[in-house]
Amino acid sequence: MAFRSDLDALVLGVLQAGECHGYEITKRINALGETAFRVNEGQLYPILHRLENEGKVKAEWIPQEGKPARKTYALTDAGRKELDVHRETWKQFVSSVNSVLAAPVEVKVG
Repeated sequence: MAFRSDLDALVLGVLQAGECHGYEITKRINALGETAFRVNEGQLYPILHRLENEGKVKAEWIPQEGKPARKTYALTDAGRKELDVHRETWKQFVSSVNSVLAAPVEVKVG
């Protein structure tokens, strides 16, 4: 299960490697996420449109020979900054979870 901001981070993370069309973004997230999470195109496109409206990604229609044009997405500078924020937040979360998991647990009997 992922939350909206987590999905934003996943989309931005995929786009850091370069521009992609929506179906490719979905494939990459699902491949890299293995069994931990799955994203479908129905979830993806509203996220892409919102990120575009927020100026974090830019979209461009790319003509294809003999096929309809394909819309590709790329990170903007604002998107890169947002990805950095997500990374830092995630590092803090992981550190906190690791601290709890590593803490010795006292068991009191009686």
